[in-house]
Amino acid sequence: MNGGERVARVLADRGIRDLFTLCGGHISPILVAATRAGLTVTDVRHEAAAVFAADALARLSGLPGVAAVTAGPGLTNTLTAVKNAQLAQSPVLVLGGATATALKNRGALQDIDQLPLMSPHVKFAHTVKRARDLAPAVAEALETAVSGVPGPVFVECPVDLLYDESVVRGWYGQGGPHGKRLADRVTRGWLDWHVRRLFAGADRMPPPPREVRPALPGPAIIGDVAARVAAAERPVLVCGSQALARSGDADLVRAAVARLGIPVYLSGMARGLLGRHHRLLLRHRRRDALKAADLVLLAGVPCDFRLDYGRQLAKARVVAFNLSRHDLKLNRRPEHGIVADPGVCLRELAAALQPGAADRGVWLAELRARDEAREAEMRRRAAATGVGVNPLALCRAIDAVLPDDSVLVADGGDFVATASYVVRPRGPLRWLDPGGFGTLGVGGGFALGAARARPGAEIWILYGDGSLGYSLAEFDTFVRHGLAPIAVVGNDACWAQIAREQVKLLGDDTGVRLARTDYHRAAEGLGAAGLLVTRDEDVPAVLAEARTLSAAGRPVLVNAHLAPTDFREGSLSI
Repeated sequence: MNGGERVARVLADRGIRDLFTLCGGHISPILVAATRAGLTVTDVRHEAAAVFAADALARLSGLPGVAAVTAGPGLTNTLTAVKNAQLAQSPVLVLGGATATALKNRGALQDIDQLPLMSPHVKFAHTVKRARDLAPAVAEALETAVSGVPGPVFVECPVDLLYDESVVRGWYGQGGPHGKRLADRVTRGWLDWHVRRLFAGADRMPPPPREVRPALPGPAIIGDVAARVAAAERPVLVCGSQALARSGDADLVRAAVARLGIPVYLSGMARGLLGRHHRLLLRHRRRDALKAADLVLLAGVPCDFRLDYGRQLAKARVVAFNLSRHDLKLNRRPEHGIVADPGVCLRELAAALQPGAADRGVWLAELRARDEAREAEMRRRAAATGVGVNPLALCRAIDAVLPDDSVLVADGGDFVATASYVVRPRGPLRWLDPGGFGTLGVGGGFALGAARARPGAEIWILYGDGSLGYSLAEFDTFVRHGLAPIAVVGNDACWAQIAREQVKLLGDDTGVRLARTDYHRAAEGLGAAGLLVTRDEDVPAVLAEARTLSAAGRPVLVNAHLAPTDFREGSLSI
């Protein structure tokens, strides 16, 4: 096997079935070998999309997502996506090409010092220097990605370790000096020694993978927490992405949450965990609920800006389950903090809970009344008419037609945040948003990963018109690979979430205005179907047409001209 084949063998042996890439001469052997090993290789139009796709696939499948990119600018183009995966705690392996080992720091094409660039943003960064270390490095990276706090890893693969030894000898023989001077003979001798060293013992392959077990809580502390939960009169559970880090356990986590009997707010990948209408599920006025609670359980949720840096929990006793010791204590130290898998903790807690918990009927009714008041307000706002499409009405129309097998990808600011209030995932692991980094541009890549992880599912991308610009070209990727997501872009000709506060506070709209661009025509130019909707009354018919086109195998972009709205005024996060 050459180096590319060794990499592909490790991936295949560990159950990896997909690889995302943008081609480059430094990584060609990996791509060819991966295809021959039975992996599906999906090539994209920007390297960031390859990493975003790997991120989405990892979240939905429970296996590490893999992206391969070429050296230099190919790798630097991934940095935002890698950082997003780090902050979202997604296990992603980035295979980076690199210049030949003998040409390092000699002015070769796309040669930069890549390891210092990647190291701050990954759990594991390693440059391979000999062919025998290539497969073991990839195996170690995959194991590291899913152990402890999941996250991205990086392996740098110099190009001369990926091709056959005979090819590499030819490169160095042709490129070396051919004269008879002593210096020429020494150089040729050194190149010959270098190649022999590169490929010595190259057939070494890593042992079979070890099972990565979840971090377990101690039974004594779970018993103590169970007693506090049973005694609490106004408990609240906030459940985040970490609770579903082991995606195969989603049904077990859902059953545990239901058995706990605690009012629950879901965020991140936990959205949809309880379906659409569970009696314990709450969606609005979380801040008020947390301020009034006497016990708050945080399952994989840090006290960052999304929880007002812990200030919303000032009066409650806090129990936190988190894989990260840092996140566990961030801004608000819990009374009970358990460094363990939050999904497992919830299951153990549900099993330890004894009958006879406090009557919480009044508390739950109070919270549900707040929820219904907010829903009534949104129904009233959705009924308002004006010039353009009411964004709340559009989101309600989308929610009305989503099938049970749908997966939602959220990529945007104001419009997408509005959708998060209205559009309800139909089950666990059916909502993909960037996470705490607030990254724009995930849409195309996330949709690719979702389509590969859930073949046959109806994939919806909710775009803002600002965020669409980052991945519009990936409609070409959808077309070439026979994928058919439905994208809806809320086109308000503005970076609305920024503009609303900037104009109000600073009296100036510099840099926040866009145009009512014909994004649907751009999608058509890339081979997809494009639809335009400018009136509320046309929305149902346009969405029905979009679903018909998608079912026939054609990707669709719906360009919705939005009416102005102040629904989320004052919502800018810092």
